[in-house]
Amino acid sequence: MHSPTKHDFQTATAAATNESELHSELRILRDVVRLLPAGVTVQDEHGDFLVVNDAAAARFQLASDAMASQLDERRETCLELLRNGRSAVLEEAVASGAAKQVFLTAHRPVRIADRNLLLSTSADITEQKAFEDQLFRSAYYDELTGLPTRRVIEHRVNSLLRRDDADGHFALAFLDIDNFKHINDYYGHAIGDALLVEMTRRLSLSLRETDILSRISGDEFLLLLNPIQTEQEVADYIEFMLQRLKAPFFIDQSEIFASTSIGVSLYPEHGRSYDELRQNADIAMYRVKHGGKGAAAFFDASMEVEAMARMKIEQSLRLAILEKRFCCAFQAKVDLRTQEVRGIEALVRLRDNEGVIQAPGTFVNLAVELGLIDELTHLVLAEIVRSIDLINNTFGPDASISINVAAKQAANSEFMRPFARALEETGYPKRFMIEVTEDAFVTKSHFQEEILPILRRIGVGISIDDFGIGYSSLSALADITADEIKIDRSFITDIHKRPRSQGILRAIESLSDALGMTVIAEGIESYEELAYLQAATKIRYAQGYYFSRPIFLDDLKPSMPLTSEARAHLASRAMEEARPAYTRTSRYRR
Repeated sequence: MHSPTKHDFQTATAAATNESELHSELRILRDVVRLLPAGVTVQDEHGDFLVVNDAAAARFQLASDAMASQLDERRETCLELLRNGRSAVLEEAVASGAAKQVFLTAHRPVRIADRNLLLSTSADITEQKAFEDQLFRSAYYDELTGLPTRRVIEHRVNSLLRRDDADGHFALAFLDIDNFKHINDYYGHAIGDALLVEMTRRLSLSLRETDILSRISGDEFLLLLNPIQTEQEVADYIEFMLQRLKAPFFIDQSEIFASTSIGVSLYPEHGRSYDELRQNADIAMYRVKHGGKGAAAFFDASMEVEAMARMKIEQSLRLAILEKRFCCAFQAKVDLRTQEVRGIEALVRLRDNEGVIQAPGTFVNLAVELGLIDELTHLVLAEIVRSIDLINNTFGPDASISINVAAKQAANSEFMRPFARALEETGYPKRFMIEVTEDAFVTKSHFQEEILPILRRIGVGISIDDFGIGYSSLSALADITADEIKIDRSFITDIHKRPRSQGILRAIESLSDALGMTVIAEGIESYEELAYLQAATKIRYAQGYYFSRPIFLDDLKPSMPLTSEARAHLASRAMEEARPAYTRTSRYRR
């Protein structure tokens, strides 16, 4: 019998040590697997679990609490994967009460110790799924209204077009809320948002499952009506919708009236692509906007001609601003008693490619719409500064100089602050008068609180232009801080024949006098109008074609410096030559 040697003892000790280390490593590995945050399981050929770590056990407990059938379904899935030797990645949702968790599980068949086993690992991706859902909704659904975005309706229309169904007809309507910016400015953005939500609710009423309403921008919507049979069917539905929108909206104790302009294009009559149909519906909507708003129109070919003409004007306007092809005409503000010039108003004019002068009615509103009006206003100021010597020689160095500023600009501090600095840097800011319409005051803008003090500090005067239209009211006038009020010509035309307008004129005159504001009558064109104002009112100043049309200073350039007498004669002669011929010979008739 062999007696154990020292070597044998060393070998046995080493083997025991190795076995102990192996057991230790296995325990560590078992604990690591057990504590992994991801679920880990190993199943045999019968679907029985050989390994289940803590995360997997917790998940199975959640599933069993929710519905036992989920575990049975999972077992059948795993057996099928083992039989076929296939790997798979599955997304599984487990709902327990109001909570819902989503797991991503990877199944992989493996062969270990001559046995076919299924190794499965799972991870809780509930937060990731929620984030993905949020990204999806932000990409495809409007956060405020919950409506589908432009992408959704575009995809739907394109899918209808791909069918190439000869009998398929649908309508695409472009909806735009009228004067939504004024509503936002007056009531505030919170009310504006609430109005959009309520507008969405009304527009969504009576829609079919196959119809889609989409919000594509701030106050613009697209409506897909599919399928349709006739144009009259669409017209009847759109009219029904317009009538529904005419009812007032009651939001936060405010009663708001908001009309909507709608343009409609039909497939296939008005286009065979999404872009063409949307553009033509947009063109039809703009026809409504320019024709009075709050109505609907179907696209026709004549609208496309108008749209092309408008695009041509837009391109020429942008080019004209780039090339600085603008000039100023000046119209006098006249003392009714002495016929002396008190001030002048700078009126912008555009020279087209052929040198023809274009009146502002053809481009100013478009400049506002395109966001070009700020640069245009700075060009007017630059033209005045360039012509100041000629202005002084023609109208006198004390004549005030009025510049028109759109209400949209007046409410925009990013424009008004640098514009006020530009006025101050001319060196004679006290000669300037800023003319703005009264809606710049009564809307909830920053003009009266923030901008007006800046203009006051540098001595610039404030004039309320076109008073009597838009948002006018005597109570609003009482809250306005201004130096001058210009009564719109609609009140002055044939004033001697209109007793009701005479009463309104006297009321405005009295209130303006009490508030220390100078009144100027706009648009005097006949001697009869002038005579009535002189005889029946205290209005001292006026402006209009009776006195002169706008004067281009280039036509009046003197060859040498003028004396005060010569200057007065030149201004008088310029006004006389600019006055329409019929007003020079008219006589006052009672």
